[in-house]
Amino acid sequence: MNTDKIVGYIGLLIAILVGIELVAIPYAALLLLIAGFFLGYFTPSEAQVRVIISSIALTMFAPVLAEIPEIGIYLQDIVASISISAQGAALLIIMRNLYIRLKP
Repeated sequence: MNTDKIVGYIGLLIAILVGIELVAIPYAALLLLIAGFFLGYFTPSEAQVRVIISSIALTMFAPVLAEIPEIGIYLQDIVASISISAQGAALLIIMRNLYIRLKP
C-alpha cells in the first residue's frame, strides 16, 4: 500500500466519522481539503478528468440523499465530506495544469 492510498483512506475515515457525527474533529474540513490536495498531486494524467467530474457530481448529488428516511441526513453529510476531498484534488489538478500551461 502506498502513501497516497493511505491518505485517501484516512480522508475517507474522517469523512465517515464527521458524517455520522460520531466524533467532533476540529478542522475536519481543512484536513479533508489537505488530503484532497495530496490525492490530486498523485493523480495520474489519465484520471484527472474523472476526478474533476466526480468532485462536481458528489457536490451536486449529496443533498439528494437527505430524502432517504432515517439515514439520509447521515449519508448526505458523509458524501458532502467526501466531496470536500474530491474538490481539493480537483482544485490542485486544475491549478497544476494551469501552471504547466502558463510557465515560460
